[in-house]
Amino acid sequence: MRRKRIKYFFLFPSIFWVLAFTIFPLVYSLSLTFFRVRLGKPARFVGLANFARILSDYKMWHSLRITLVYVAVTVTLQVVLGLLIALLFHQEIKGKSLFRALLILPIFCTPVAVGYLGLTVFYEEGGPINSILMSLFGTKIPWLSNPFWAWVAILLLDIWQWTPFCFLVILAGLQSLPEEIYDAAYLDSSSEWEIFRKITFPMVQPVIVIVLLLRLIESFKIFDVVYSLTGGGPGTSTEVYSLFTYRTGLKFFDFGYASVLGYLLLAMVSVAVNIFFRRIREVYG
Repeated sequence: MRRKRIKYFFLFPSIFWVLAFTIFPLVYSLSLTFFRVRLGKPARFVGLANFARILSDYKMWHSLRITLVYVAVTVTLQVVLGLLIALLFHQEIKGKSLFRALLILPIFCTPVAVGYLGLTVFYEEGGPINSILMSLFGTKIPWLSNPFWAWVAILLLDIWQWTPFCFLVILAGLQSLPEEIYDAAYLDSSSEWEIFRKITFPMVQPVIVIVLLLRLIESFKIFDVVYSLTGGGPGTSTEVYSLFTYRTGLKFFDFGYASVLGYLLLAMVSVAVNIFFRRIREVYG
């Protein structure tokens, strides 16, 4: 009896944490979706009006569109580059351990710090990149004042930070493949491309799918780099969905509508995850 009480005593902090910081905010935010809640004003029940408001909110659709483009571009490039670098480091090359240690350093940087690093690197008047361009070509790029180049800067920073994660996971998958299969394959074929296409890629594909899924979930929540680098500007050209939700709730204090936006993001990510898991079950049983 005493052992059971001790067990529950040690479980209580974890249960309290989940209830206080996961279940309660989830339920409370769900209740807010049915109310018009403004700072300093009493809450007013509006039913499904907050949900209907999404259909005519062009700012929301704008932020959702640029977020989907961002997710498609960054996740694709990160996984492809991660696979290519993993294949390179799967070979016997000199200084492999040193280069591998240097490559994973960006993972340990916080996204906000990466954003502020980008302010220095992409500074238009005297930043290192524009200084090199001016000395070589006599021109400079308006990194943060032009909508297109502002997006390029965000994409480059995100790819620089998270490609090493894809590289590490895929490399671990490559190193777990049995050597006997390759020994037999080299007896049958001398083409490296054929071996990659018929053996390496199919065997490492489950790892690539998991990496793709993890990066997909995280990319939908992009906020820190954009907030610290461009603040959503110039104008609203880089205002991603999470930043739009943040401004709706914590700048304009429209808590009910911000809760709806949060649940819409949760629904989108849940659908994407379900599609991936169904595909995994279909392919790998």
